Amino acid sequence: MQSDIRRTLLEMFTNAEDNYVSGQHISDLLGCSRTAVWKHIEDLRKEGYELEAVRKKGYRIVKKPNKVSTNELLLGLQTKKIGQHIHYEESVDSTQKIAHRMAQEGAEEGTIIVAEEQTAGRGRLDRKWYSPKYTGVWMSIILRPNIPPQQAPQLTLLTAVAVVQAIQEVTGLSPDIKWPNDILLNGKKIVGILTEMQADFDRIHSVIIGIGMNVNQQLEHFDKQIQQIATSLSIEKEEEINRAALMQAIFLKLEALYEEYLTNGFRLIKLLWEAHAVSIGKRIVARTLKANIEGIAKGITEDGTLLLEDDEGVIHSIHSADIELSSK
Repeated sequence: MQSDIRRTLLEMFTNAEDNYVSGQHISDLLGCSRTAVWKHIEDLRKEGYELEAVRKKGYRIVKKPNKVSTNELLLGLQTKKIGQHIHYEESVDSTQKIAHRMAQEGAEEGTIIVAEEQTAGRGRLDRKWYSPKYTGVWMSIILRPNIPPQQAPQLTLLTAVAVVQAIQEVTGLSPDIKWPNDILLNGKKIVGILTEMQADFDRIHSVIIGIGMNVNQQLEHFDKQIQQIATSLSIEKEEEINRAALMQAIFLKLEALYEEYLTNGFRLIKLLWEAHAVSIGKRIVARTLKANIEGIAKGITEDGTLLLEDDEGVIHSIHSADIELSSK
């Protein structure tokens, strides 16, 4: 009940834009006393909202906190499904773990699990993902696509395109995609995507897409061993980024691409992905579990497999590997 009142109050201030909202108007709309209104205003201040109160004019929000709470994410959200159900935590070991549990318990498609901090965030191949508090986007998304299990890797590539589009829209920056699941700015990593599946042999129950994004970290937030390979949107843009607005943009882009994918297949997604890919047409080294393969990245197949042509003209299908640009 409190959260519903808080959301209504925030919507009221948002709709008023820079104008004041009278205490009496708030009281009438919420159906509570002026004293109760004052208490709700104080609660918002405790959450980090800066509110100005002027006698005979009322209240207005001067500044919102850069938080990714449920209220901030739902306020102004334009999607039909993705992000309409949000599970928010201040601190968790991993949003992926919570998402797997919630998916098994029947959480609706489009449910988001988001945290201000992950203490045991992980990336591909169980690598640690450093997730400091109040700086990045650490979230997992539950999808339930009616597609064969072998097509699930396509959703990693789809998500990468959605994230790149959202970053471009919100910040004006133009990131690159590095196969299979990294997004780079100026050659340094800003986003990792981890896609995991709950499925039978012939049927997907759920796909859990984890997104870790460096948004407002500064150089000192990164361990020294990764300062040369990682960056953040704030470092590259040289200003603070509104994380809730960025996440809302991701939800909207993801929903549009997901609907396109379910309706018309992977073709458009493939073209969009290749347009942003940093390695296509370049000489790369693919470090697989069995061998290192060097050659020209030719593109991806319809199932998201990377095609690499070696110096003998042999085309290799790369399903899983670490990719880096060749020094040759």
